[in-house]
Amino acid sequence: MQVHFHGAAGEVTGSMHLVEAAGKRVLLDCGLIQGSREAEARNAEAFPFDPATLDALVLSHAHIDHIGRVPLLVKRGFRGPIFTQQASAELMPIMLMDTASLSESEAERANRRLRKGEAPVEPLFAVEDVQQTMLQVQPLPYDARTTIAPGVDIALRDAGHILGSAIVELWADGRKLVFSGDLGPKGTPILRDPAVVRQADLLLMESTYGDRNHRDRPETVRELGDIFEHAWRDRGNVIIPAFAVGRTQELLYWFARHWDAWKLARWRIFLDSPMAAKVVNVYARHHGLFDEDARRVWSQAPNPFRLPNLHVAETTQQSMAINQVENGAIIIAGSGMANGGRIQHHLRNNVGRRNAHVVFVGYQAEGTLGRRLVDGAAWVRIHGRDYRVNAQRHTVGGLSAHTDQNGLLEWYGHFQPSPPLVLVHGEDRAREALAGEIGERHGAPVDLARPGMVVEV
Repeated sequence: MQVHFHGAAGEVTGSMHLVEAAGKRVLLDCGLIQGSREAEARNAEAFPFDPATLDALVLSHAHIDHIGRVPLLVKRGFRGPIFTQQASAELMPIMLMDTASLSESEAERANRRLRKGEAPVEPLFAVEDVQQTMLQVQPLPYDARTTIAPGVDIALRDAGHILGSAIVELWADGRKLVFSGDLGPKGTPILRDPAVVRQADLLLMESTYGDRNHRDRPETVRELGDIFEHAWRDRGNVIIPAFAVGRTQELLYWFARHWDAWKLARWRIFLDSPMAAKVVNVYARHHGLFDEDARRVWSQAPNPFRLPNLHVAETTQQSMAINQVENGAIIIAGSGMANGGRIQHHLRNNVGRRNAHVVFVGYQAEGTLGRRLVDGAAWVRIHGRDYRVNAQRHTVGGLSAHTDQNGLLEWYGHFQPSPPLVLVHGEDRAREALAGEIGERHGAPVDLARPGMVVEV
């Protein structure tokens, strides 16, 4: 068995790893590269393999940095089966149709600025490519060992990251490969804790927060309440960039849990994302995957997804109307790294206001607008114009959907014996810190994935 690393190898987006075993070629994830304009331009480059030669694709979960190039893979000739967990299979068309729409809009804007003689910009993929992609999807339940190609078996275990997220166990050539996907923290609201896996001949493990630990969740929740109280006294708006899958649902969960304590009835809460509204419906259909506490909250009032003052903006007109609200609004919108989508309109209208509060509740990749704001930029460019940043900025790390260094070390510690591992889905600083800790505690060989690197299992 050989593993070829082609994405999320030194960065946190663009997950893509090729496994060659039993005479077959199985791709793990095919995600979108996110970040700077230069980084995102790499999405259109040729794949480092012929898509038509792949026998199967396995997707760990439905975040766009893990599935966002699948329609492009299909567009360029892949016709094999796509395996993913059942809830992820329902989330996929929502996520991918949104990406297709954004890609078409960006191409249209770019073409309006073309100089004479320049070639028109093409969208990365179209709606038709997403439709073809979904015809190839074969949903799988958790914990069922399945043959996906002659000589190759997989099983999906709950990764506790978002609904439907999976740890992938793969057997072939008498060897076992484990791919962590993205691992959630223990005790994450709504979701169950990541499943324990005890044996592997090689482990591919994410390392997003390999160099740090999150704040305690109760402390984080208190911080959120304090931000809302402060913003109310300032008579400003609260702007929250949030991914449509995972973070948005967790925020609504905490709103329901602390409805009275945070005095949320006095606010107008806007969920400005037609995609997030659709995702909420998928969560509702799969509440059997929730943890015990979430199932209890689900049955109480107010229901997290039906808060009495929650306004879901699905149309462009509804979204634009929010811009007229100068105070008393909590606005949740995508994208989670503020690198596109409706959140940019709300930032454009609020970052210059000293009484506005921008709250970051997830990882902000290098090169994104969110990262520039987190790093304290005095000016930011949005839609081609520069805006001075006067708004107050808050980074609430304890709500991350990724586990931290302690969580990664604890999860790895369940393997007996300690397997060799390759760290993926992390920047070098995080991966180097985690590699050092694992080497010191377990004495296991640790490699840092690089694009084009090949590892024999």
